[in-house]
Amino acid sequence: MSGHIDLIDLKIVEALGDNGRIRLSELAEIVGLSIPSVSERLDKLQKKGIIKKFTTQVDERRLGFDIQAFVWARVDSSKHYKSFMEHVLREEEIMECYAVTGEGSHILRVMTHNTESLEQLLSRVQSWPGVLGTNTSFVLSQIKRNTKISSDIVRRNLQDRQVLAVFDEKKSRK
Repeated sequence: MSGHIDLIDLKIVEALGDNGRIRLSELAEIVGLSIPSVSERLDKLQKKGIIKKFTTQVDERRLGFDIQAFVWARVDSSKHYKSFMEHVLREEEIMECYAVTGEGSHILRVMTHNTESLEQLLSRVQSWPGVLGTNTSFVLSQIKRNTKISSDIVRRNLQDRQVLAVFDEKKSRK
């Protein structure tokens, strides 16, 4: 991470995790700064790459995607890594992809309309060069899906790494 952040930045990030559409005036009230100050901090957080983008979380099932699954894919070697990633990026039903350790080399979170469309997706994935096999687990229900990062856990992590700036609220209000 480039540069230091302080507790006010953490409060901003946490508030945006609760509501990405929060008004600047509300955000300014939460963190105790003026609207221009909050706007400037938001710009800096985006330039530092701490805030990547603002998105909308949707309920996939209400949009007709009744099947969600995790697919463990085993790719035979790193020589197929680039090709595998290119295929993953082209597949719209693959929502997330992680390179992992363990039995498979990648985990894909997929969503499809039904079992037939999942079978077609799995067939395509299994035909990609270097894919040795897949193992699929269906999602029955979602217990937790969190896009918010608690400022407490971030604060502990950053203090351990010594990149959390010490912030004096009295000085900042002058």
